[in-house]
Amino acid sequence: MMMNQSHSDQSLSEVHESVDTTAPRKGWRRILAYIGPAYLVSVGYMDPGNWATDLQGGAKFGYQLIWVLLMSNLMALLLQSLSARLGIVRRRDLAQANREAYPPLVNFCLYILAELAIAACDLAEVLGMAIGIHLLTGLPLIWGTIITVLDTFLFLILQRYGIRKMEAFIIALVMIIGCSFLVEILLAKPDMGAVVKGFVPTALNHEALYIAVGIIGATVMPHNLYLHSALVQTRKISNDKKGILRAIKYNIIDSTIALNAAFFVNAAILILAASVFFTSGNTDVAQIQDAHRLLAPLLGSKMAPILFAVALIAAGQSSTLTGTLAGQIVMEGYLQLRINPWLRRLLTRLIAIIPAVLVILLYGEQKVDDLLVFSQVILSLQLGFAVIPLIHFVSDKQTMGEFAIKMHVKIAAWLVAIVLVFLNVKLVGEETIKLFESDAMWYWKALLVLAIIAFVWLFITMTFLPLAKKRRQKLRAVMHGETITLGSLVVKQTSRIAVSLDFSAADEKLIAYALAQGHESVTYILLHVVESVSARYLGEASDDDETRRDRERLQNYVLQLQEKGYKVEYHIGYQNRVKEIIRIVKESNADMLVMGAHRHSGLKDYIFGETIEDVRHALPIPVLIVNL
Repeated sequence: MMMNQSHSDQSLSEVHESVDTTAPRKGWRRILAYIGPAYLVSVGYMDPGNWATDLQGGAKFGYQLIWVLLMSNLMALLLQSLSARLGIVRRRDLAQANREAYPPLVNFCLYILAELAIAACDLAEVLGMAIGIHLLTGLPLIWGTIITVLDTFLFLILQRYGIRKMEAFIIALVMIIGCSFLVEILLAKPDMGAVVKGFVPTALNHEALYIAVGIIGATVMPHNLYLHSALVQTRKISNDKKGILRAIKYNIIDSTIALNAAFFVNAAILILAASVFFTSGNTDVAQIQDAHRLLAPLLGSKMAPILFAVALIAAGQSSTLTGTLAGQIVMEGYLQLRINPWLRRLLTRLIAIIPAVLVILLYGEQKVDDLLVFSQVILSLQLGFAVIPLIHFVSDKQTMGEFAIKMHVKIAAWLVAIVLVFLNVKLVGEETIKLFESDAMWYWKALLVLAIIAFVWLFITMTFLPLAKKRRQKLRAVMHGETITLGSLVVKQTSRIAVSLDFSAADEKLIAYALAQGHESVTYILLHVVESVSARYLGEASDDDETRRDRERLQNYVLQLQEKGYKVEYHIGYQNRVKEIIRIVKESNADMLVMGAHRHSGLKDYIFGETIEDVRHALPIPVLIVNL
């Protein structure tokens, strides 16, 4: 079966707790049991999207943006440690935690944004691998882009061998990337004094800000926060305080080593661009292909461009594997929907390939690097929508208990979130002003305004809803603190019970629950709303096949119940489900309503859950909701 509803609460259930860290080990063996998840996360911090932003930053601004890389790395280290803490303590990934905390509509929006982030990331990986193949073999970019579909089969092979083998493969690719750039830096011989000055923060103009936001988006990736909170759950740990603290400690060590390796790679790319291109006056080097072409003559080594291409392919291949896992986590966590991983991988890759192929065909290969940088800016714009819920969750003492983050960590995390949001708002504001000053058509401007309004609504809801819930809980605790004296406990006897039916296997259960609420003199009112096209337009005048069959079903139920000695009548409604249920209940003078809830998730929960809520709020009588 390709697709099914996931009933497991386990994140990445096929590898959940597959690595046992509770077995007695000594020294490095104990640490090695925990090592791995952060390396799978770290490859996202050195993917081809980083290359484009780092190369442009180094070529145009020299060593000036190294401090942005350092700041991004420190942000990443803090946020990834919080993500790991969430997974270790609550055994929930970020998507699952969001689903439990936010209403369906907000969750659906967050899910779409997470999928867009994964698509943008995969777009960078597709382009990066295609460029790497082109540089190494001379194959045209369009063919290299199409070839990247084949990496779906590599993911299938690695998945069969388990999470530890996949981690080993990723670590091997990281080592290839790191060694390649170590050799490149030794060949480039950068000015170390200028490199050190690059760590000092400086003011940024608009062009530098665009690159800086791209660097942050390429470094601190939203999908990595989902990924890390799930990957730490591949480790089976002791659930006591000592075991949880040990897991948090070793995962911080794992994250520190892995993300510093990623920082080394990013810094090496930027320093290489600054020392080779910026200092030689080639400040217009904005394309990876140009960088590859100029490395050999400027460094005087034929090995440099080959290492560059090999590292680029390794970066793209390693990142694409973790992107697939992140997509699986997001879909299962938000929608509780599971798709076979190979199909998920293929769909994600095809979604990424389409814009890449279109850009290459319509605008030529020279626009590929601009698309790479743009994909990283998209990632950065979505960061706040992953970071802010994460901070809320790990700060919540009710769910995290004694493992909730301390005040100084909370302050640092919120400062990071504020910086990210500020940079994004500044960038969006400047781009919006440019669009309104341009000759763009009015509908593009209107669309942008609507998008900004939607984003603001989602941001405010996502940020302040958890705070409002906490406040309500505190007020409720104060209100419920007083002892209530129970007075009259007499309830008016029920005489007419309405039952809303949909002619599914659940009808029997609904009728049984209704009968359990009544007594000998109760009259049961069976109701159903016809939803055919004819019924919606003609109402009671409808006489189509579905209306006739629905009436026959109700009459059949009535006869069966009457034979058992019950008083029964039936009513049929037309057109609007909510309005008709309310009308029938009121006109039939029912003093109780029984309805079914199918426990839908995601968007279905929002649609069908709203029906129940609207009916319940409109009726003054008791409404019994039966989970089906």
